[in-house]
Amino acid sequence: MIKIKLCAFSDEADASLEGQIAALRRNNVPYMEMRNVNGKNVTELTLDEAKDVRKQLDENGIKVWSIGSPIGKVDINTDFDEYLKLVKHTCELAVILGAKNIRMFSFFNAYNEREKVMKYLNIMAETALSYGVYLHHENEKDIYGDTAERVKDIMENTKGLKFIYDPANYLQCGEKADDTLDMFHAKTDYFHIKDVTASGAIVPAGCGDGKIEELVSRITDDKTLTLEPHLTVFEGYSHIDKTELKHEYTFKNATEAFDAAVSAMKKILVNAGYQEIGDEFVK
Repeated sequence: MIKIKLCAFSDEADASLEGQIAALRRNNVPYMEMRNVNGKNVTELTLDEAKDVRKQLDENGIKVWSIGSPIGKVDINTDFDEYLKLVKHTCELAVILGAKNIRMFSFFNAYNEREKVMKYLNIMAETALSYGVYLHHENEKDIYGDTAERVKDIMENTKGLKFIYDPANYLQCGEKADDTLDMFHAKTDYFHIKDVTASGAIVPAGCGDGKIEELVSRITDDKTLTLEPHLTVFEGYSHIDKTELKHEYTFKNATEAFDAAVSAMKKILVNAGYQEIGDEFVK
């Protein structure tokens, strides 16, 4: 038996915590990947604010699967000792919020700074483990670990680091979905579900070239799939990405776009033979 649980960047549905909870409950999605909440990036929350957020989530049966942090989305020449304070604070937030996972990246302007990248990633991963949480590297354009070759390099030269597979991000770096699935599917700890066409337009899962159906078909053990739809420009987007989003589908608002993203993913799971039972998909 294989069990799949859905998670989502719920800030794409609403900026407020209340709106995010409502969106998750409406779509029967039990997990949140927390990125922006109540006008703040998650890493900007105070510890007391995080405790209040946790209380509201607990009262509504929502769990934080991962902290969708921007850690590592900085220039490689940043003051690393100072930056490590942000890593530690984010780990503290993860503990309070009940999340075992933190999403992160591998630095800008770092293609020619391989030794420094590996040094920093190892220190960061070790730091997270000291708090009982795991850092998960996401492939992303313009960071060191954007292409398959460099992600493989990170996998082979870091200890304690886990990995996220984002099919759309690989496509946007010129990689082919078949190649990256072959290389990384079995080594991926959880998946970000975001699909894109050859023209670069973000589309619902299964409508692009990310081979989301193939990704699902290769799953052989329990997994969590995090929806990161990007189907509309949502509040807080400018804080995480400075590029313009291209879309082929039009939605009235963020709520409609979010619901459509969940519906598209659930359709793929059902077509793959999964049944929605309670808050999980089972096959």
